[in-house]
Amino acid sequence: MTDSKTARCISNASRTSDEPTESKHQAWYTYLVCCSDESLYCGVTNNLARRLKQHNGELVGGAKYTATRRPVEIKAFWPHPNRSQASQHEYQIKQLSRPRKLALIQQFLVENPA
Repeated sequence: MTDSKTARCISNASRTSDEPTESKHQAWYTYLVCCSDESLYCGVTNNLARRLKQHNGELVGGAKYTATRRPVEIKAFWPHPNRSQASQHEYQIKQLSRPRKLALIQQFLVENPA
C-alpha cells in the first residue's frame, strides 16, 4: 500500500459539481466513490447527484456497504450510452486491485481537470 492510503483516496477529487447536465437521452454512469474509511466503492447510476445523496443518507436508497462508511465522495465517473455497458464497466472495475482503482482515479483527474 502507498502512503496514507494513497493520499486519502486521491484528495480533492470530488466531481459532483462537474456532473453533466441531463439531456433527453439519459446517460448511464459507472462511478467510484471513496468512503470515510478510505475504502472504494464502485456502482452504476443514471443520476450521479441523486446517487451520491442516497449513499450519504440524504435520500432513501444507497448501498448497504456505504451506509456505515459515510460520508462518501465521488472520485471518478465514466458515461455510457446504456445501463448494460455501464454494468459491464462496473464489473471490470470491481475485478481490479485497489492500486489499479486508484490509478483509474488519477487518470480521470488528469483527463478531467477541475
